Amino acid sequence: MDLVALAPIALLVVAFYFLLIRPQKQRQRQQAEMVAALAPGAQVMTTAGMMGTIAVVADDEISLEISPGVFVRMVPAAVAKVLEPAPSLDAPQEPGEAT
Repeated sequence: MDLVALAPIALLVVAFYFLLIRPQKQRQRQQAEMVAALAPGAQVMTTAGMMGTIAVVADDEISLEISPGVFVRMVPAAVAKVLEPAPSLDAPQEPGEAT
């Protein structure tokens, strides 16, 4: 068997890797980084489309406040994206802003 016959198969494998496998691994890494960075006070949207503010972050679950006084417990992996990051404690406050 000569190398010319194997070239199209090798090219197909390389294309499959760069078009499907590599982008999926990057998305998984970004999702894991986002979940690891979740903090109370961050406004998030879940995979089901529910929006709320994170109240408590535990190892295996978060508590999401979806309405004043209404909390939902869910796994951190259910968070699709962070809409507004949690306020930083080190950030300087605007003049006239209450503490």
